[in-house]
Amino acid sequence: MINRYPLWKNILVAVVMVAGLVVALPNLFGEDPALQVTFEKSGKIDAASAEEVQRSIQSAGIGQSGLYYDKGRVVATFPTVEVQLRAGDRLREALGKGYVVALALEPRTPRWLAALGLKPVSLGLDLRGGVHFLFQVDMDAALNQRLDRYAADFSRILRDNRIRRNVRLDGRTVRVELADAADADKAFELIKAADPNLDLRREAAAEGVVILARMTEQQIRERQNFAIEQNTVTLRNRVNELGVSEPVVQRQGIDRILVQLPGVQDPAQAERVLGATATLEFRLVCDGENAFDAQQKGRAPMGCELYKERSGAPVLLRRRTIVTGDQLVDASQTFDQGMPAVSVRLDAKGGREMLETTKANLNKPMAVVFVEQKRERVERDGQVIEVPREEKEVINVATIRGVFSSQFQITGLDITEARDLALLLRAGALAAPIYKVEERTIGPSLGQDNIDKGITATVFGGLLVICFMAIYYKGFGLIADIGLLSNLVLLIALLSLLPTALSLPGIAGIVLTMGMAVDANVLIYERIREELRNGNSPQASIHAGFEKAFAAIADSNVTTLFAGLVLFAFGTGPIKGFAVVLCLGIGTTMFTAVVVSRAIINAIFGGRRLERLPV
Repeated sequence: MINRYPLWKNILVAVVMVAGLVVALPNLFGEDPALQVTFEKSGKIDAASAEEVQRSIQSAGIGQSGLYYDKGRVVATFPTVEVQLRAGDRLREALGKGYVVALALEPRTPRWLAALGLKPVSLGLDLRGGVHFLFQVDMDAALNQRLDRYAADFSRILRDNRIRRNVRLDGRTVRVELADAADADKAFELIKAADPNLDLRREAAAEGVVILARMTEQQIRERQNFAIEQNTVTLRNRVNELGVSEPVVQRQGIDRILVQLPGVQDPAQAERVLGATATLEFRLVCDGENAFDAQQKGRAPMGCELYKERSGAPVLLRRRTIVTGDQLVDASQTFDQGMPAVSVRLDAKGGREMLETTKANLNKPMAVVFVEQKRERVERDGQVIEVPREEKEVINVATIRGVFSSQFQITGLDITEARDLALLLRAGALAAPIYKVEERTIGPSLGQDNIDKGITATVFGGLLVICFMAIYYKGFGLIADIGLLSNLVLLIALLSLLPTALSLPGIAGIVLTMGMAVDANVLIYERIREELRNGNSPQASIHAGFEKAFAAIADSNVTTLFAGLVLFAFGTGPIKGFAVVLCLGIGTTMFTAVVVSRAIINAIFGGRRLERLPV
């Protein structure tokens, strides 16, 4: 019997191994500490501005070892982390406001490999370093937003039914004051129909009747759960827009959200997008009122609020909000007559509100208000505390020239503002403001220490397996060792191609894969020994060993694969990373143990008359 692979199968093995070696190659070159410079607002630097930034870096004399412009950012590399940290402080002073100087790690991949789109394995927070945020959701603001919506809805419903009313908030109660007691029953039924779950009751007043609407305890809990779940989804969408690989965004406790971003070394850079509570409000302009007079008096007319445009000019807007940011479905950057714009799409309810408003207010001005929640420190009673602060700015005032509903455009922005606003709105408006309560930065030096320990564990584990196989199975053991190294190369290559971040549990998965990889060879070689003891020829024993051991190899690996898939489906963060490495390792193990090892054995022993085998 002759043990030989057909030519196409040998070529396939060779192509796979060469391709795997090339893809895994960038991991040998390591990374340099670096600084990335981008614009604070727009994120990316254009080529013209990049030259000016590069000149500023060179004149600052920060001792960089490399300087180049790449994909909208200026990158300066450094020989050590200490030099990188000192240079970061000096460069921030030199560039001033308007720029973000972020600490990062840049791979030393040769240009010809980078041109092929190849890059090293993405590393997790514990290996590469990065930032860890813990955000707290303002639950009171979440409830107040819902109560504001109730107040606006009740006022609209009663107005449509020609019932005189005064609707206002009193703590956590919506207070509906009716001028005519005869309207009480009808108003009560209309409000109840708007939300049957509300706790409603009537009270007599000096003039007319008052209807008090309160949210039940169950409604409060549901609203709070919705706020934190929606904020978790929104933060995850924003992280995806940033392009950070393998982030962790998950709920922690009752009102907190954990965010971990591997590879991001500058907390300010990440917080600029993650913590932004940017949303929009659409309001009608108060016609016939003088905004400058209201600004001088410091008091807005009844039913109006005083705002400022970007130019600093005052503008009076109606208190009633037509549409808010939580009714936005999609947003994208576009151009209107050559000018930057944001194309907005509303949900069904927002579309109806906008349709009714534009029908009733043709040729009247409407404003777009940019709303941002911030937190500032103030001193009260000798203690420094953080208090919420809301910033509102009118970014656009335009006359309603036609009737529209769920789809329209916002103009009055420059190209960078349009891009950033579309990104934040597309990622979703936060259902409630969030505030940073904890921040930790894991430096690249600590991550490198973890990498060194992981590599040491992998090397020691691999050497033990290699020595055992070489001693116990002799020449065939050396072939198994070649397959083991091939397995490691292919596994690293697959991890380099996937957008999965390798963490410490992932390294544990690599070590486990190397230990398991020789299981298949052990089953095959023991079967070959058994066939030889039964008096079969060496060539027949090789053939029978691979053929008869395959079923046992497949069964053991498939059951392990099921375990890995379950871990991936139900695990989170590091558990998923371990599961990914485990599942990939099973695939590479099957290929190297069954296909690669046999190709080598066939090449060495196939077609020869043998008296014995070195197994």
